[in-house]
Amino acid sequence: MENSVADKMAASSVSGWVNGLLGVIIFSGSLPATRVAVLDMDPFFLTFLRASIAGTLAVILVYYFREKRPQAAQFAPLIIVSVGVIVGFPLLTAMALKHIDAAHSIVYLGLLPLSTAIFGVLRGGERPTIAFWIFSVLGSLLVIGFAFMQSDTVSLTGDLLMLAAVVICGLGYAEGAKLTRVLGGWQVISWALIISLPFMVLASLMTIPDTFGGISTSAWFALAYVSLFSMLIGFIFWYKGLATGGIAAVGQLQLLQPFFGLGLSATLLHEAISPLMILITFGVILCVIGSRKFS
Repeated sequence: MENSVADKMAASSVSGWVNGLLGVIIFSGSLPATRVAVLDMDPFFLTFLRASIAGTLAVILVYYFREKRPQAAQFAPLIIVSVGVIVGFPLLTAMALKHIDAAHSIVYLGLLPLSTAIFGVLRGGERPTIAFWIFSVLGSLLVIGFAFMQSDTVSLTGDLLMLAAVVICGLGYAEGAKLTRVLGGWQVISWALIISLPFMVLASLMTIPDTFGGISTSAWFALAYVSLFSMLIGFIFWYKGLATGGIAAVGQLQLLQPFFGLGLSATLLHEAISPLMILITFGVILCVIGSRKFS
């Protein structure tokens, strides 16, 4: 009996890690795909249309599984998730990728776990240690230093937009993590998409281009990826992994996202990956690990 229970726990842990890893890999393709899409699409139209497509699919999912409507008190946090994850992060990153390449922007993803942890501290009332703030400051300094040292590719506008994207996404992740304990993982992202759907459809119609003739096939494929995978399917794997493998353990997989993203940028977009960029990415990830350890 004891062996049976242990085997089930081990299988659950493995399943959690596999699902979490799939989620991270899917998210890693978001910035390279967005980079391809904004070459031919307006970043506002791209953001609103991807949310509209994902929101429509979320309606189908909620209807199919007969999910109960969230309680009144849960709508405010869901709106924060919508603003942070569905609108804010995609829009700010799309705007940033008009000024910087995907490889440059991916370094900032190393700060996402830290941003989420900080908002978790602020929202949860936890008392972080001094070591936590030391690692936090070091990671921020590495990112700022990287932005200014890349004189050939640096864009103050692009870097500031990426920093803003990381901050607002961290807030959305923190609120979503709190709601997940009550609603469930995929349900949180689905309801957040549904809440924003009417506004996203209207915004899509307002920003629709005069002609679609200038949009390449690769841009349409990129739109499909960020709509189906980045905004919906990725979250299903990610939250399932967190639920079955443990939030603290599986959450560490997010630290691999910059590496997967850099690899995709180099392989698919043929963007140059400098040794300094890789070194800074390692440094940021080490700082995030340290801050999470001492939080």
